[in-house]
Amino acid sequence: MKGYIEERAIEIAHYITEQNATVRQAAKAFGVSKSTVHKDVTERLIQINPTLAHQARAVLDTNKSERHIRGGLATKEKYLHQHIPH
Repeated sequence: MKGYIEERAIEIAHYITEQNATVRQAAKAFGVSKSTVHKDVTERLIQINPTLAHQARAVLDTNKSERHIRGGLATKEKYLHQHIPH
């Protein structure tokens, strides 16, 4: 594995754990795809730093289990701000 990929995987994992970030937030922050973030954290990082990989994975698993709630709140917020014609 190339050095810059290893560095990116470590940086992404630190970002996720420190910011409690989602895959989407991490992808945007690092200018990579969601697939790349997921692969870096779940496959590449486990070979480089297993402890950090498990920490980042725990955050991602928590975010994944809560995403339906965030989606519902976003939808609620969207409709609260729409103007209903009288």
